[in-house]
Parts: sequence; C-alpha cells; structure tokens
Amino acid sequence: MEFERIIMGIDPGTNVMGYAMLGINGKKPTLIVMGVLKLNKFESHYKRLNRIYERVLSLVEQYLPDELAIEAPFFGKNVQSMLKLGRAQGVAMAAALSRDIPIAEYAPLSIKQSVTGNGNAGKEQVAEMVKRLLDIRPEQMSDFFDATDAVAAALTHFYESSKPEAFRKGSSSWASFLAAHPERIAKRRTK
Repeated sequence: MEFERIIMGIDPGTNVMGYAMLGINGKKPTLIVMGVLKLNKFESHYKRLNRIYERVLSLVEQYLPDELAIEAPFFGKNVQSMLKLGRAQGVAMAAALSRDIPIAEYAPLSIKQSVTGNGNAGKEQVAEMVKRLLDIRPEQMSDFFDATDAVAAALTHFYESSKPEAFRKGSSSWASFLAAHPERIAKRRTK
C-alpha cells in the first residue's frame, strides 16, 4: 500500500526500545508495523547504544519514514537511569538525522493526553486506545507496552502535525491565530 507520508515512532529504552511505523493517507493513519528491540542480551551499555543505532537505521532504510516522533525522557530521581535513557534517545535520533529525517519530541504526559485524553493514563490504557484508534486486531498487538508507546508517539505527531499552524504546540496559540486572522474577531455589539 502506498502512503502520502510515513511517521516513525520510537519509545527509547536501554533494555527494550519500542518502534512503530504509521502510514498516513489524508486524515487516516494506518499501522504498518510495531515491535521492540530487546537489548538485555548485551552486557555493555555501549554495545546497546550501537545496536539501537544499527536497528533504527535499518528500520529507516526499510520503511523510508518522512518524520520521526520520539518520546522525551521523563525526569526521574535516578540520575544514572536518566543519563542512559537520554543516550538511547540521542543515538536513535542520530540514526534518523543521518538520513535527514526531521524529528519531533513529545513528553510522556503529552503523548498520554493526546492518545487517551488523560495525561495520567497508564500504559494499559494507552495500549487499548492505540488498538481502538487504529483498529488493530488482537493478534497484531505486541506483548510489550514499549511498542504501543512508540505507536502512541507516532499518533501524537500525526495529531499535532494535522492541526492548523496556529494551534500547534509551540505556537503562541490564540494570539498568533487572531493576529493572522483578524477577520475572525467578533465585534462587540453596543446598545
């Protein structure tokens, strides 16, 4: 099947990395693939980083995504875990950048909010909504939440990039919209 564009989603991790590809035609996203890269067989953190780079690059070459949506590391108390997760994310981003793929980064809370409507949703809820939104058959679902989190990152990017410019994250929202469209401002009636 041909797609207008393909969004790659990644849920970075140093033990398990989730990945997904969404094909987009018009306003309809379709799941192409989702899966995980299991890294616990590599004892060295550096070998894990190398494997992430190689696998992301092979996925990019296989599916030719137009964009990458990646989950940003969350802030935790364990500094070492944060550092390792940040490295995993950076290596995945470097692989995409080596093929000139634009990157969008989303906080976990934003992804949960975008997919479920609740920024505090659990991984089970995210997986269930991904399944419903993309009409994924039970046998196609992954046993790993890392994979469905990667799909959710790609879906979030699809939703964000489908919004009119004035409503996208990072714009000054209503102020920029109204400045660009003064004809939309309702005049007050006076008696």
